[in-house]
Amino acid sequence: MKRLGILLSGRGSNLAAIAESIAQGRLRAEIAVVIGNRASAPGLEIARSLNLRAVAMPSQGIDREEYDARLAGELQASHVDLVCLAGYMRLLSGGFIRAFPQRILNIHPSLLPAFPGLDAQRQAFDHGVKIAGCTVHFVDERLDAGPIVRQASIEVQGHDTRETLASRILDQEHRIYSEAIQFVLDGNFEMDGRRVVCKSL
Repeated sequence: MKRLGILLSGRGSNLAAIAESIAQGRLRAEIAVVIGNRASAPGLEIARSLNLRAVAMPSQGIDREEYDARLAGELQASHVDLVCLAGYMRLLSGGFIRAFPQRILNIHPSLLPAFPGLDAQRQAFDHGVKIAGCTVHFVDERLDAGPIVRQASIEVQGHDTRETLASRILDQEHRIYSEAIQFVLDGNFEMDGRRVVCKSL
């Protein structure tokens, strides 16, 4: 069984969705460890309630390279096959990314490359886009710029607010993240430049 390491900073809704996909057999993997860089992150409580190994590793005041070396060590000790960022609000260092080549996924609440960075849903709403969505991508050393694995789009409705748009995007995040994780774990893909391409059957 492939082993996942989940990194989070906040509420943990994507963690809960991944755990549900595993429980329902849609995702053939197990969560080896959940690590939060904020001790108060609600996602850690979700992990504990699901009897998952939850580790609080506060990052405040620690040099990025030093912290990421500790983080990589914890993940390696847990023998993870894939690192999944689930609302992890820190930029990863180059050293960390090189320790897990093509083994780090992130979910971002916009149709990348549009609206990278923080508050992507607000950016999209304020920009007046007609189509919004979310993206699962490999993590590289640039912000929200790694090769795209999966995307989902939704039409922005006239009655949408920033909050309702964010909520509808989140529903799609919960759906496609597990799909993307299974796709990567299956390994039936190859890289063509920046493109993630399914291998021929």
